[in-house]
Amino acid sequence: MDGIDAALLTTDGERIMGFGVSHTLDYDADFGARLAHAVTRHTADDALVRDLTQRHAEAVLALIKAAGVKPDVVGFHGQTILHDPDNRRTVQIGDGALLARLTGIPVVCDFRTADVAAGGQGAPLVPIYHRALALGLEARDAAPVAVLNIGGVANVTWVGAGSDGASGDGLLAFDTGPGIALIDDWVRKKVGGRWDEGGRLAASGRVDEAGLARLLDHDFFDLAPPKSLDRNSFKTEFALNGCSAADGAATLARFTAECVKRAGRHFGTAPSRWIACGGGRRNDYLLQMLRDVLAEPVLRAEDVGWDGDALEAQAFAYLAVRHLAGLPLSFPSTTGVPRPMPGGRLFKP
Repeated sequence: MDGIDAALLTTDGERIMGFGVSHTLDYDADFGARLAHAVTRHTADDALVRDLTQRHAEAVLALIKAAGVKPDVVGFHGQTILHDPDNRRTVQIGDGALLARLTGIPVVCDFRTADVAAGGQGAPLVPIYHRALALGLEARDAAPVAVLNIGGVANVTWVGAGSDGASGDGLLAFDTGPGIALIDDWVRKKVGGRWDEGGRLAASGRVDEAGLARLLDHDFFDLAPPKSLDRNSFKTEFALNGCSAADGAATLARFTAECVKRAGRHFGTAPSRWIACGGGRRNDYLLQMLRDVLAEPVLRAEDVGWDGDALEAQAFAYLAVRHLAGLPLSFPSTTGVPRPMPGGRLFKP
């Protein structure tokens, strides 16, 4: 809820032929608060949907101006305000038809609905793109590899040898638990910041082991993958009551790391390495926690030549092209859907 990432990608929906420029449009505080209110209430009025879409148009047009290239299609994820796949509900706000008119470019959006309607978790959707990236690594680094996306919620993609982009064989993906959402919320409440910059607040604190144990005592960890979470699935106050701001931040960072460690138990073969993507990779304390609890090396996306800031935007560009090509976006082993599933809806200018 802090802004929009836009990125250019050259792809046929299977191979990645080239990366283009990227652009970030930050939200002002008032708009961010409007989005947060919509997420809390699980509903959005027409004005918010319009304003959100207009900001996405600004991001796309700024990207085009910087690149000097007009793309063939835009992949538009929108803002999730509700994700409840167990009741076959997921809501991402944003007007694909309006975005197509404002940019003059075909838009593919509504990526999750078909998966959830068919009984899938609707998340994560980035694994098929993680696979394409992993196949671009040098052979000695290629498989198996675990790609860990640390956003508000953290998810992992395990890419095994011989993974297939049509059937999803050799792929396993699921949400591991909280990423940085709980840390961000804690910091906003306790010290008034937007996040723990570099993990410095957490680094000055100590892990509350009793509080950590209470956080880990959650039914989610008993579920077999694929599985997914809403941003607000975990509560913290009951576990961190009495913690200082620093100790709470440290405990929540360790909680995220322990969730990832538990996720590794589901892999058929241990990965050769973990590659961290998403905003959470910038939290040095969290990265150290991951390195402390995981047996395998933990790298940042940039260590293998990926753009960690642009990766999710690239992924939805990739999914938009897969939609145009009639290729599946999700699989039984990534979302629990009964069969490889197409997804998305196309709007033309």
